[in-house]
Amino acid sequence: MQRDVFRKILFIVAIILCATDWVIAPIALLGGFLFTLLLGHPFPQINGKATSVLLKASVVGLGFGMTLNSVLEVGFTGLQLTVISIILVLLMGYLFGKKLGMNAKSSHLIASGTAICGGSAIAAVSPVIDATDKEVSVSLGVIFFLNSIALLLFPILGHFFDLTQYQFGLWSAIAIHDTSSVVGAASAYGEEALGIAVTVKLARTLWIIPVSLISAWFFRSKGRSISIPWFIALFILAILANTYLPVVGLFNMKLVSLARHALVVTLFLIGTSLSVGSLKSVGVKPFVLGIMLWIIVSVLSLVAILLLY
Repeated sequence: MQRDVFRKILFIVAIILCATDWVIAPIALLGGFLFTLLLGHPFPQINGKATSVLLKASVVGLGFGMTLNSVLEVGFTGLQLTVISIILVLLMGYLFGKKLGMNAKSSHLIASGTAICGGSAIAAVSPVIDATDKEVSVSLGVIFFLNSIALLLFPILGHFFDLTQYQFGLWSAIAIHDTSSVVGAASAYGEEALGIAVTVKLARTLWIIPVSLISAWFFRSKGRSISIPWFIALFILAILANTYLPVVGLFNMKLVSLARHALVVTLFLIGTSLSVGSLKSVGVKPFVLGIMLWIIVSVLSLVAILLLY
């Protein structure tokens, strides 16, 4: 009983620390993983919901630090890379999955998560193709693991290749799966990179809709609804408010600061949900497919960005 109380207290203290300037995004993610590995999670029943709410609220908060003109400029710049990379990843996911002898739905879910926005894309596509719980969990396991690596690895690679803030923001939005890891990596690189990464990534997230429709047709799943991340609409409203309402300027930077601290807390919570057991249950082939797709899209997009931007 005392151990359980002590563990809960430590968990709350860790959350508070992550909400300060003392803990950066990669450390928060690693700390969350180590906390669960060594002590176990004291609040597993609410972790998923809390993570989802905090992530969406944080992204909306970041919108108050952007203007419509800058968003349109960045969104248009990343459009070509977005379209090409999505088509390429989905096609390669199908071909490589077939070569590996994988279940078609599992390979499609991994490809969708890699092409668009990680877990959100998998959650949206899975019901329209009638994916089983196992197929969904395997796909999420692969994407989540690669997200964790990307959060730690991409800032290091960005400095190694001497990428500008603009280049890194664009690259992270295209080559990292989930919005949370994109934001975490970009925030570790710089403020300008963060703004560009969030804008391009959320524009990329909108491709959930056409990809879900194409998936439903390809797998012949009629009568299935498509899940759309409505927090994107709130993000756009925040940008419009910051652009056209002068009164927002009185508190917009405070909201942006709160959003950034909330993102670090979110990454700690994400880390606590990652376990060694969940990774072992995924299997080798899905990991091979996920890593292959991730390396290809990362390398090709980096080369394109270095040459064009």
